[in-house]
Amino acid sequence: MADPKVYFTDMHVAPGDSLLQKFERLITRAGIDQIDFQDKFVAVKLHFGEVGNMAFLRQQYARVLCDHIKARGGIPFLTDCNTLYVGYRNNALNHLDAAYMNGYNPLATGVHTIIADGLRGTEERAVPVEGGEYVKEAKLGSAIVEADVLISLNHFKGHINAGFGGALKNIGMGCGSKAGKMEMHSSGTPRISAKQCIGCGMCVKNCANNGVHVVDHKAVIDEEHCVGCGYCIAYCPKGAIMTKWDEAKPVMNKKIAEYAKAALAGKSAFHISMLVDVSPECDCDSHNDIPIIPDVGMFASFDPVALDQACVDAANRQPVIPGSAADTGEGAGHTHDVFHMAHPDTDWESGLIHAEKLGLGVRKYELVEL
Repeated sequence: MADPKVYFTDMHVAPGDSLLQKFERLITRAGIDQIDFQDKFVAVKLHFGEVGNMAFLRQQYARVLCDHIKARGGIPFLTDCNTLYVGYRNNALNHLDAAYMNGYNPLATGVHTIIADGLRGTEERAVPVEGGEYVKEAKLGSAIVEADVLISLNHFKGHINAGFGGALKNIGMGCGSKAGKMEMHSSGTPRISAKQCIGCGMCVKNCANNGVHVVDHKAVIDEEHCVGCGYCIAYCPKGAIMTKWDEAKPVMNKKIAEYAKAALAGKSAFHISMLVDVSPECDCDSHNDIPIIPDVGMFASFDPVALDQACVDAANRQPVIPGSAADTGEGAGHTHDVFHMAHPDTDWESGLIHAEKLGLGVRKYELVEL
């Protein structure tokens, strides 16, 4: 069997051309039109960027992509799921505010923006993970499960836990509901900050397992009955309940791969990664440091594993930007893996190895340069 093709174009343009035109040529050459879009709901999964972050993808790329899909009879929408941590995108209303402020609004993109797991992050569907070793049923945002087609548009960057964030993380972690995100991040029950807890009882009211009680005006996790579903996190009005963030990083990456397997099951899918503004940490942060490498270009493929591997390889062929996290981090000078240089205690490769094992794709690829 031939190696999957990953298509690439750089960020150079001549007078009379534009990056947006190059972007559309890339996705067309990579074969996006092989997908039957006619009358199909098309979930365009991307990250809208946390308020204050400036490294997220510009909305013009999403506009070109959605216009291309609409011209072929598709019904696209932009989507992401709510965050697990307490931040601006923790519920659908604030999440939409953040998306709109960052340019992902119907006026700019020509399509609607939908928060896939609903108001509180609890609108989910349980989807079996074929071959899952850590996750048997992934908890995914409903709107993503109900879509006919999934297109991932990824900002490829570093990540403090995963090593990097690319196609698999955008799909796996990004499509998980709050309970799903907790399952990927934690191997046990949540924790409660007594200082933040006001004893309102919303967690008790919305727990189906008798796993939390209010004692002396403070919520307490009942470790015997708590099943780690994460619903209490979604319903706490003060953000006093949170995950323990205790999952080993290689296991977290493997769980992300298993969630991606579930999100892609039974769907036509296509993947695009932008290796630009490669910040050392996720667009979930309300800040971003300077990029760790120069801008490289745009990549597209039907194979998300090959796509992530191609982006890692391309990143590692670049010089490190002086003064960046890859230049000054603990891993600097020990290797020329720019993501390990920025975050030496991460293990990004574990996720790709596991994804290949699951049949999501292969790491060996043919690079086609436009």
